[in-house]
Amino acid sequence: MSFVKKETKEVAQTVRTFLKWMLIALLTGAAGGLVGSVFHLSVGKATAVRTAHPWLLYLLPAAGLLIGLVYHFLHTENKNTNTVIDSIQLGERVPLALVPTIFLATVITHLFGGSAGREGAALQIGGSLGNTVGRLCRLDDKDMRIATLSGMSAVFSALFGTPLTATVFALEVISVGVIYYSAFLPCLVASLIALQISALFGIAPEHFLIPELSLQAGMALRISGLAILCTLLSIIFCLTMHGTEHFLKKKIPNDFARVLFGGATIVALTLLLRTGEFNGAGMESIKRAVEEGVARPDAFFWKLLFTALTLGTGYKGGEVVPCFFVGATFGCVVGALLGIPAGFAAAVGLVCLFCGAVNCPLASILLSVELFGSGSIIYFALSCGIAYMLSGYFGLYSSQKIMYSKLKAEFINIHAK
Repeated sequence: MSFVKKETKEVAQTVRTFLKWMLIALLTGAAGGLVGSVFHLSVGKATAVRTAHPWLLYLLPAAGLLIGLVYHFLHTENKNTNTVIDSIQLGERVPLALVPTIFLATVITHLFGGSAGREGAALQIGGSLGNTVGRLCRLDDKDMRIATLSGMSAVFSALFGTPLTATVFALEVISVGVIYYSAFLPCLVASLIALQISALFGIAPEHFLIPELSLQAGMALRISGLAILCTLLSIIFCLTMHGTEHFLKKKIPNDFARVLFGGATIVALTLLLRTGEFNGAGMESIKRAVEEGVARPDAFFWKLLFTALTLGTGYKGGEVVPCFFVGATFGCVVGALLGIPAGFAAAVGLVCLFCGAVNCPLASILLSVELFGSGSIIYFALSCGIAYMLSGYFGLYSSQKIMYSKLKAEFINIHAK
């Protein structure tokens, strides 16, 4: 009898836990889907207004000052994606004030021509929302981490329409080599709910058309060569992003002077190049590289420089879409030289550079499926494996922990460089 009673008690506990997480995932997914959809539409509107009124670029330095004032008065200075990662690792609170500040600051950055993405804001907004839901539900320290991850997944899914990538990316990016599998179902359900809400707003998932390539040894070797080059570029991408910020903070300690310098430099470079291709997120350039196989040969260099100046001087946004841009345009140009169809090479470059920069091979492979289909998954898996191993311990997020060595089965527990 005691055995049956014990087993019944365990089953009841499992059911209660399941129902608890379904409720939390519902709340988190609904909040993340709603806020993420409004954020997506706001950034899109800001981009459309800037495109229709190019003169707004000249106000970028002043917009930087406005962003600095918003962060100062809401006391969210130095709060970023690393803050959310730290909150999950250390069980710390993510301030709810981060939602309106990063939302507003990212929209301002896009409206006036800064070069940034959206997912950095998505992770911060989602992490803050998930953390808040967890506090309202009176979760303990360990469960708060799962709630925060669920929020990150939800907003990422609402923005990109990639629920599986959003789920696994949130789980992988925190601690490379260790995954909280207990968070998988809550994150997935929150992602799916957020995706459905974004669909109600008329937001279509991101998807690109590329040719399928049959598995051939020669093509695998060429794609491996491209993956190696993209991995080297991913290291340069991370070093440039971190190095620019650290260098400029040392040379221009005052936050307001630094953002003025960054804005003025971006305006000058845009006028010098006579194109606005490198302002904003650059999704049109990514689509052109992947679907048409067309990219400016030096586009990857300028996008990297514009993004490093934008984020390194105090403007807000994310690094992942610029990372997509750099990878897609580089892959498009270099892949064609290696004998790979330009559009397919752009897709490989996008996924490979992302993998090398964020150290998330499983999420990167899923990203390739959700963006490009599963027809050539083996090539994407190969390129992600190469990128993960050869990128060393560099990463976009300095709070990310590398728990296990990339070279052997050894526990190392270090932060990404």
